[in-house]
Amino acid sequence: MSHHAAFIGFGEAGRAFAWSGARAFDRKTDEPASRGEMLAAYALASVDGAESAAAALAGAQTILCLVTADQALAAARDYARFLQPGALWLDMNSVAPETKRAAAQAIEAADGRYVDVAVLAPVHPARRAVPLLASGPHADAALALLGGFGFTDARRIEGDIGAASAVKMIRSVMVKGIEALTAECVIAAEAAGVRNEVLASLDASEKARGWADRADYNLERMLAHGLRRAAEMEEVVKTLDALGTGSAMSRGTVERQRALGCLGIAAPKGLAAKLAVLLSPKQEKAA
Repeated sequence: MSHHAAFIGFGEAGRAFAWSGARAFDRKTDEPASRGEMLAAYALASVDGAESAAAALAGAQTILCLVTADQALAAARDYARFLQPGALWLDMNSVAPETKRAAAQAIEAADGRYVDVAVLAPVHPARRAVPLLASGPHADAALALLGGFGFTDARRIEGDIGAASAVKMIRSVMVKGIEALTAECVIAAEAAGVRNEVLASLDASEKARGWADRADYNLERMLAHGLRRAAEMEEVVKTLDALGTGSAMSRGTVERQRALGCLGIAAPKGLAAKLAVLLSPKQEKAA
């Protein structure tokens, strides 16, 4: 059954979810600078790496779409014509409900079956044990297949397409917002020479995890994934604007996540080392 499933997009999430024998296509395969990396990733995951989306989708009954947030709608619109009738398109991307509904129109116009799937936690180390929510008229069919593929924590949420992504988007207001606020706080504290006092005061009010460790972790995530997270947070802004509840903090989070992601630097080990890099004249100006 594995050859009847295909991954569209084979970045961090695709590689974490992949199983031997599935097909996969990532558009980076077409880029000379990235082709070697993608071929190695296909081989490491024991998937059948395709040279094109059409080849990956030929005969596929289940498609797991795991591209970047800014490419989710384009992937549905560009690749819908390659679907066989009745194929399930599991849109697992972190995008707004409105974006998913637009993607669903493209898939359904091609006689495909669209499912809104939200990934509710980092894919590592959980991999296929990561919690998933599914919504829409074909959610039950998708959950049955996901269980067969080894996903162990997937459930349906009541509602149509967009319900699952609404949970993901609104949750991200807090998760990504805390990361962005952390960066703003600890960078300023370091610049003012009061980092230890600020972190100690935060520790005094919350003991679940030391704030130095939390700050180190949050900066690590932003330096590594800030661009992807900024794209997701733009979808959060769409979600909140559609609700009419206000999106000022989320807009600021987009800017802060993108600023750190655009630095294009490998995160050094330890909070002090990260702050030293971020406060260097060159990086401080860029951020």
